[in-house]
Amino acid sequence: MKISGYSIEVETAVNAIKKNGYKIVALQIPEGLKMDAFTIVDYIEKETNAKVIVSADPCFGACDIVDDELKNLGINCIIHIGHTPIPNIDNFSIPIIFINALSTHDVTKVVEKSIPSLKGKKIGVVTTAQHLHMIETAMDTLRKQGFEPIISDGDKRIQAKGQILGCNFTAGTKIVDKVDSFLFIGSGNFHPVGLLFATKKTVIAADPYTNTVKTQELDDLKDTILKQRYGAMARSKSAKTFGILVGTKKGQQRIKLAHEIKEFLDSKQKKSYIIALNSFSPIPLQSFREVDCFVSTACPRIAMDDYMQYKTPIITPVELETLFGKKRWEDYQFDQIIE
Repeated sequence: MKISGYSIEVETAVNAIKKNGYKIVALQIPEGLKMDAFTIVDYIEKETNAKVIVSADPCFGACDIVDDELKNLGINCIIHIGHTPIPNIDNFSIPIIFINALSTHDVTKVVEKSIPSLKGKKIGVVTTAQHLHMIETAMDTLRKQGFEPIISDGDKRIQAKGQILGCNFTAGTKIVDKVDSFLFIGSGNFHPVGLLFATKKTVIAADPYTNTVKTQELDDLKDTILKQRYGAMARSKSAKTFGILVGTKKGQQRIKLAHEIKEFLDSKQKKSYIIALNSFSPIPLQSFREVDCFVSTACPRIAMDDYMQYKTPIITPVELETLFGKKRWEDYQFDQIIE
């Protein structure tokens, strides 16, 4: 099925529903595809005997599965569209059918357009789930121009070679000493900027949707983020009470790290409390008025993307170590969920 510039193998879900005799299924779909959700529902209900319930909650990735929330609705399985599974997460209370949404945009033109910006001959190639099927095409395009493209497996959170997540850049860091620069294929700034922080190498972002190439913009955004992070840490220097935030989404739970942070703060004679929540926003946290600084162990994007929304500063575990001198500001590292 092709919708909104993506190819989605909904037939895979239909076959699984028929094979297992599922009667009630849930559809979890990212914001950008929700306008087509009912098209998918109509197709599934036409091809099977199942009824489909659409989850309207925001869907942030394969780390954000709504199985626990929906299990009391009699759901037999969840069809999760738009992300690849995180291999080391399998403790689902309801069977999950992952179906990637593959972009129908060709990457050849934008990769060719990126060539003047590439540094050196050995190029690390990374992308997101939506363009994994085009990564070989991108590498062939580079080879024809005399480059040596290199891709790598990531850690246990990464399903495919060359794939990066917003919280995990190990497919890049594993080859950082083997490449001269990186080519990121995909849209948005967060992934390439995160890779820039993680590898300290030049990153060129090639966007197949807009046919644009970015390099300097990423460096400028990196500088802006560093200023914001420095400001958050500066506001936290005099903090006496810390709130350690633990996400309850399956793929974002770092409770062990939360306990380690609490032990560390205890050793520094700082008061701290562990606070669990599912959806992060200023509203559920504003009542904790005695907290001077929050440390988020959930998705690394929370502290970055929503920085301006919170009156009380939110910092990452890496920034906490920097705050207390365990790490140097000059060696600033982007927080990652590593397995």
